Amino acid sequence: MYTEQFLRKGLNTHVFGTKIYTFNSVDSTNNCARAVADCGAPEGTVVVTEHQTAGKGRLGRQWLTEPNQNLIFSLLLRPHFSPETINLLPLYVAVALSETIERVSALKAECKWPNDILFGGKKIAGILIEGSIKKSLVEYVVIGIGINVNQEKFPSNLTEKASSLKLECHKDFDRAILFRETLKSLEDQYAAVSATGFQSVVPQWLSHSTMINRTISVSQQGNVFSGVVKGLSSNGALILESNGIERTVLAGDVSILQA
Repeated sequence: MYTEQFLRKGLNTHVFGTKIYTFNSVDSTNNCARAVADCGAPEGTVVVTEHQTAGKGRLGRQWLTEPNQNLIFSLLLRPHFSPETINLLPLYVAVALSETIERVSALKAECKWPNDILFGGKKIAGILIEGSIKKSLVEYVVIGIGINVNQEKFPSNLTEKASSLKLECHKDFDRAILFRETLKSLEDQYAAVSATGFQSVVPQWLSHSTMINRTISVSQQGNVFSGVVKGLSSNGALILESNGIERTVLAGDVSILQA
């Protein structure tokens, strides 16, 4: 198991990672991060684990990974913006993750709205944003990140949907180095979009996405509809054209139908 001291060695950040909690196994790093956030932990606190017993994905799904093979952590932010801006946070994280993956692996990472990183149509990383809002103000946000690093086998129902850096590059990756690189990218990108406005992340996300002009289906609370992706709105919503009519989609389960 990695220790805080080991992960901090060579970490070139100013705020992110000033406090790192490491665990061999937890139910969910997001749960742990929210617990320390409620106790007053500062922005930049990180919770890292080798294994999650109840890892979470979007829409109540489980996030299943093999122990000691991947990178699983949560980052605590205490941003100064309105609750509406939270919809842009997955885009900011996706851009930072894509840039990190491309830098360490030379793979061309693809951003899939709203919270996945793909390569060749297969999921390599996922993002889960949770937070606390009090009196119409954002108290804190927890960013959960899972990157498939050295895992070589996936459950049969995921073999066509998931991959890892090792499977795609045919080599092992040092997860500690990947952690430091990822945290550095997250901090640099956070500083940049905080200075220019989080809306500035939209064109960056689009430059990493292959979804534009592709047909997708969206499932929202049992309702399914399809359309062609035309872009993103300034608040991070997906702009979809269906039967000649444009609509914005703020949430939903997205499947890409057309290559």
